[in-house]
Formats: sequence, structure tokens, C-alpha cells
Amino acid sequence: MRKGVLEYCILSILKDEDKYASEILEALKDAKMLVVEGTIYPLLTRLKNAGLLNYRWEESTSGPPRKYYGLTETGHLFLKELNGTWDELRSAVNLVTNKNNIKK
Repeated sequence: MRKGVLEYCILSILKDEDKYASEILEALKDAKMLVVEGTIYPLLTRLKNAGLLNYRWEESTSGPPRKYYGLTETGHLFLKELNGTWDELRSAVNLVTNKNNIKK
């Protein structure tokens, strides 16, 4: 379940602009989702291989070139589907947990 949520979060982070891995990790960290580099790189590769992400190399003024990841058209469509699924899941969980809280 966590893997699916992490994929959803990564796609959401990339929905408006391309980012490199460190920026993605920072956004996850800011959201209190602690993820290590060893977890994110294989996930980014898997999302790229699935056709949801693409990447480009960009020169950096402070070191080696950076690989920027962005959503493909398929990635944008998949994210839209995930948004609907997430809303349904959140509503279902809220319904169940609110019912349990009322009975107490």
C-alpha cells in the first residue's frame, strides 16, 4: 500500500514541473514522508519504464548534470485516474472511521 501511495505522491509532485531526484526527496521530506535515495531511484526507473515519466539531462552550475523527471501524457492521464481513486478511498476510510467513532 505504501508503495502505491509513494508512486501517487511522486506523480503529484511532478504534475506541474520537472524536478530532479533531490527535489522530489525534499518535497516528500517536507510532507513528513521519509524516503531514502535507495528507494526513490528504483521507483523513478519503474515509473519511467511504465511510460509514466520521462527525463532529460540539464547542466548544473554547481556540479555534474542533473536528470530532471517529468510526467508523460500517459503519466498525466494515470495521475488523473489516481486522483479519483484516492478520493474514493479517502471517502470510504472516512466513512468507516467516522462510523466507528460514533459508536463509542
